[in-house]
Amino acid sequence: MRGLLCSPLPVLLLLLPPWEAQLQSTGPKCRTGPLDLVFVIDSSRSVRPFEFETMRQFLVGLLRGLDVGPNATRVGVIQYSSQVQSVFPLGAFSRHEDMERAIRALVPLAQGTMTGLAIQYAMNVAFSVAEGARPPEARVPRVAVIVTDGRPQDRVAEVAAQARARGIEIYAVGVQRADVGSLRAMASPPLDEHVFLVESFDLIQEFGLQFQGRLCAIDHCAQGTHGCEHECVSSPGSYSCRCRAGFVLQQDQRSCRAIDHCSFGNHSCQHACVSTLSGPRCRCREGHDLLPDGKHCQARDFCNGVDHGCEFQCVSEGRSYRCLCPDGRQLQADGKSCNRCREGHVDLVILIDGSKSVRPQNFELVKRFVNQIVDFLDVSPEGTRVGLVQFSSRVRTEFPLGRYGTAAEVKHAVLAVEYMERGTMTGAALRHLAEHSFSEAQGARPRALNVPRVGLVFTDGRSQDDISEWAARVKEEGIVMYAVGVGKAVEEELREIASEPPELHVSYSPDFSTMTHLLDNLKGSICPEEGISAGTELRSPCECESLVEFQGRTLGALDSLTQNLARLSARLEDLENQLARRK
Repeated sequence: MRGLLCSPLPVLLLLLPPWEAQLQSTGPKCRTGPLDLVFVIDSSRSVRPFEFETMRQFLVGLLRGLDVGPNATRVGVIQYSSQVQSVFPLGAFSRHEDMERAIRALVPLAQGTMTGLAIQYAMNVAFSVAEGARPPEARVPRVAVIVTDGRPQDRVAEVAAQARARGIEIYAVGVQRADVGSLRAMASPPLDEHVFLVESFDLIQEFGLQFQGRLCAIDHCAQGTHGCEHECVSSPGSYSCRCRAGFVLQQDQRSCRAIDHCSFGNHSCQHACVSTLSGPRCRCREGHDLLPDGKHCQARDFCNGVDHGCEFQCVSEGRSYRCLCPDGRQLQADGKSCNRCREGHVDLVILIDGSKSVRPQNFELVKRFVNQIVDFLDVSPEGTRVGLVQFSSRVRTEFPLGRYGTAAEVKHAVLAVEYMERGTMTGAALRHLAEHSFSEAQGARPRALNVPRVGLVFTDGRSQDDISEWAARVKEEGIVMYAVGVGKAVEEELREIASEPPELHVSYSPDFSTMTHLLDNLKGSICPEEGISAGTELRSPCECESLVEFQGRTLGALDSLTQNLARLSARLEDLENQLARRK
């Protein structure tokens, strides 16, 4: 913007149409960026009432052309004569209507002309954060417009220099009798752009039009005729088109096309490259998974998924998988489950490691693992009975063999088990198993019924007590022992706990999340193929044959006791006779 260069002689301006009407004429929309703008208005006695009214209309019209708002242009107005008065500060209003109302209510002070005092007030007060100015670090321009019609009655050069040093850009507008030297002393450089001198208040609209043109950027994008496919970027006197991220501008400088990142040849994808808005992305062929490096592919092991549904064993085959069952069992019609172990009857006690090294999230996986074992058992009072013991620094029976009669009850109880933490006393757990868990009081069936007794120990680390004595004792008690180790479990201890041969009774997984593959071995071992033992059948005690057999065994035992009692009586009688003869 080029102002009217000041000269000793007044410069007469051509009479223009009302400037307020010019601002409101049709045309491109005017937008101003963030700006803190303060008008410093001379209301001394030399300004006659009709001239002051013209200045008032000048302010109202100029404000209407600005993009006013908290995040755009903030406006403050002060008037001065012999004193300074704030009409409204920068932070007071964000609507044109409120500002106009305050300006129309303005009453001139009609005293002296203390312009220097007004500049000092603007610098120290009007442009302060407390008054609504944005802080210096926000880097929002600060502009002061001083409108005066006479010579200042105080010094202005020094205080104006201080204001400019603080980053305030000063426009000096002189009307009629204004002193040109004072205007030049107040204004910011270059002076030909910041000093204006008009013949009368009627012509002040010329400054308003030029000032508005300097502050405003014509928003060509707002006219809606730019033709940009994505975004229009307005610039002074022009505009340009811009594409969104992932697109490039075409030769017509308006339309956009997606960038084919794969065409650059530097994607390094093993299988296929897919161009996305954010860049190239590698994709694997069907049946393969993308590795963590985002470039290479690995054949998918469908069985590692949690949704394959195989009850016993999952086998990946090409782009799919199939389920298998242990020998002696058949795959059901659903292709996933196997016929249950209904011919076998077992008293099974599971010992789970609840030490601190297991960690809570892994303990939940252990409980799920236990319930997967329960799923393939025919849990019932006459079938398989299940007990659960947890050990850490102490041993706790979670539920004994005789408590639950269905698989659902057992699984619910398993999920309710709370994690103990602390140490790893595996030896104490084995002792508890031998002395308590398989007692008839705990729900184990009598040995005479030949029901197999099976113990399953689950641990993830080295025992903190000796296991040798009780590992041997439980096996001497006829308990078939299985040892399952995870993570840092010690192989020597697992072999010492387990029954012979160890390759059938010891299982190991390096990680809790992958231990489900151990189920295949356990299911085939714990679930006998025929009966409860070779040549032995477990019959319900309520069946007639069982009652007759029980009666026969009982009568035989009573007869044997009667004979023993008769022999004992004869022996006592013989001893009494010998004592009598000695007397």
